[in-house]
Amino acid sequence: MGISCDNVPTNIAFRKHLGGLSYPLLSDFYPHGAVAQKFGVFRTGDPLPGISERAVFVVDKQGKIVWAKVFELPTQPDNAPILDALKKVK
Repeated sequence: MGISCDNVPTNIAFRKHLGGLSYPLLSDFYPHGAVAQKFGVFRTGDPLPGISERAVFVVDKQGKIVWAKVFELPTQPDNAPILDALKKVK
């Protein structure tokens, strides 16, 4: 799933702009950024406070983070290492 600090209408517009997504996109809007804060990727200072870093976390069935990476905001993450991490999840 994806999680964004944007509100639900913005997430719907983003999904439509991309032509749809193959996974759920959840809103972390209220309380604003609570999930991002728990994962340590919520921006509070300059630049761009109030949004989350572009980050990917792979969480196993026991709830343990088994892979994580933060990317520069304009960067589209390479799917290969993410898929490799997903294949290793037990």
